[in-house]
Amino acid sequence: MGTTTLTFPTGQPMRTHLCSSSYALLFNTAPLLTAPLSRLAMARSHSSKDSQPKVDKMQQLVHSDPSGGWEKCWEKGLTPWDLGQPTPILVDLHQRGALPKGRALVPGCGSLFSSSKRAEYFAFLEADFFTWRPTHLFDLIFDYTFFCAIEPEMRAQWASRIRDLLKPDGELITLIFPISDHEGGPPYKVSVSDYEEVLHPLGIRAESIVENNLAIPPRRGREKLGRWKRSICKSFL
Repeated sequence: MGTTTLTFPTGQPMRTHLCSSSYALLFNTAPLLTAPLSRLAMARSHSSKDSQPKVDKMQQLVHSDPSGGWEKCWEKGLTPWDLGQPTPILVDLHQRGALPKGRALVPGCGSLFSSSKRAEYFAFLEADFFTWRPTHLFDLIFDYTFFCAIEPEMRAQWASRIRDLLKPDGELITLIFPISDHEGGPPYKVSVSDYEEVLHPLGIRAESIVENNLAIPPRRGREKLGRWKRSICKSFL
């Protein structure tokens, strides 16, 4: 059976904290873990629904303390990006056999793995997403609430890492969120064109972009499912 590598966050840039902020890679560090791909759909676990007051307080903490703000968010329970359940669309894709088989990477994945029976399927490694050089490439990269969490000026660098880490025939699945006109962040507003702007020059293009009809109610109408494939057979290890 193939394996799945999921990236878990840490609250501070130079500190290991296995189950922490979904936006850890904003600070360029995150634990990684490996698991069978069949476990991926059930692996993405979260803890709370969208809440604007929590978002406001989270942003205040992050901006006031760039090195430790995310850790404080977890300590104070300010995790509005967490759903409290596995990502519904990912579960649906898995159940329909619509995910590629093999090895997958999920930057900025959720928490609650350390106490789960599923933990036996994972091997953890802390690494910098933007400089990490694994010994293998990935059949699938799944991005949700990571692209919108990093500073917008880092998006081209994010795209370069996606290109470098995907197999030539690999697939990028993105949940494009939040599609809105709000100012500031995180989360920063996104659009389909934001992804195209950084992915197209690298030969990664969407095979389909559709509304995510399985988005949780607070996110419906603000979230699209994008499935992207590499067309340039070049990667860097």
